[in-house]
Amino acid sequence: MTKFPKWAIALIIILVCVLGAFSAYKNTYNSLVVLDENVSAQWAQVQNQYQRRLDLVPNLVATVKGYAKHESDVFTNISEARSKAGGQINVSDDILSDPEAFARYQQVQDQLGSSLQRLLMVTENYPELKADQQFLTLQDQLEGTENRIAVERQKFNDAAKTYNTKIRTFPTNIIANMSGFEKKQYFQASSEAQSAPKVEF
Repeated sequence: MTKFPKWAIALIIILVCVLGAFSAYKNTYNSLVVLDENVSAQWAQVQNQYQRRLDLVPNLVATVKGYAKHESDVFTNISEARSKAGGQINVSDDILSDPEAFARYQQVQDQLGSSLQRLLMVTENYPELKADQQFLTLQDQLEGTENRIAVERQKFNDAAKTYNTKIRTFPTNIIANMSGFEKKQYFQASSEAQSAPKVEF
């Protein structure tokens, strides 16, 4: 019976340990990539809903203007808010790891939401506008969009929480730090409106 030399046994043990460590690293890294991609996919859904809202604004404003011509300050505010938001709809998901940029993004979107809420409050003074079929259709679309924004933001926060928890949990945090995985930001309730703008009358 042939005996393995001690150095061969030691080499086999070292190789098994190296392969085991590599396999653990690979599996952990790949799971982080999957979670990171999930956050990015949810981010895209949030942006889609913000884009949908942005696209509704011109038609809504045009319809309201037909009845409420002298509400110029409201129209100016919503135009400015839409312009700011339009430049920040499809931004890179690098923003998710930058707290300041993310806060600016959310502030711009919240300002547009607040401007829309003010616009819809103005319509209370125009009963004939509230009976306009086009306005009612746009109002329904906006309400649905605001609800979808709230849902997608919650899904995004859930995905970000799962990812953030994973990259902070030991021993995954070691691999996450070595591989450059960074914490993602969360959407917070706006200070002005703790919920989506109310569009019901």
